[in-house]
Order: sequence, then C-alpha cells, then structure tokens
Amino acid sequence: MKHSPGFEKLADEVRQEISEIEADAVFKLLKDKTDFKFVDVREESEWAAGHLPEAIPLSKGIIERDIEELVPDKSAQIVLYCGGGYRSALAAQNLQKMGYTNVHSMIGGYRNWIERKLPLTAR
Repeated sequence: MKHSPGFEKLADEVRQEISEIEADAVFKLLKDKTDFKFVDVREESEWAAGHLPEAIPLSKGIIERDIEELVPDKSAQIVLYCGGGYRSALAAQNLQKMGYTNVHSMIGGYRNWIERKLPLTAR
C-alpha cells in the first residue's frame, strides 16, 4: 500500500524513538509461550478478515483509551502490529508517552508475517 509522504515521514521519525521487533522474534515469543500482550491495532474490519495467533484487537482509534484496563502493569511486555508497521509504530510512541516501558512495534506488520509464511497458529 502506498502511503502519503507526510505519513511515511512521521512514521520514520517515530521509529527513531521506539523499539521495533522482527516477526520471527515475535513468533518465537509465541512458540515459547512467553508472557506478553500481542495487540492488533488495525481496524475491526481488518481484524475480521484475518489476524495473528494470540492477538488481541485494540485498534489505533481506541488503544490509548483502553490499554490501561487491558494492561495495567506499565512494565509488561507489549508487541503491537498493524498492516505494515506504520500505525503500530505511532501507537507504540503514544503508549511510551503514557508510561509503558516495554512496548514494541512489529516490523512490517501483518503483511510481513504472511510474506514470511509464518504459521497462523503458535503451535
């Protein structure tokens, strides 16, 4: 998907301020049953069309409003993903501003996971 130059510039700037994680590393966390929250920040229609194993839907439009109820521990490990890694980067920055200290954006998002042919179940 082609994004506007301003959006891409913003996401590139944000990436300098957040932690990113590779899809393979996230799959290993799932496979090893590591305790972390895997959050899909895409829209409800995207979630309904398909999502990654163990993920929780919490769209970019509501994550800041609802994250503290879902994850009250500000030091808990959180991995965010979206379609391509842009929205999750922006959401990660906002969670950091809210005091979360162990939040990561998955590089390349859902599309990268599918392109790498990673399993859609963690088993």
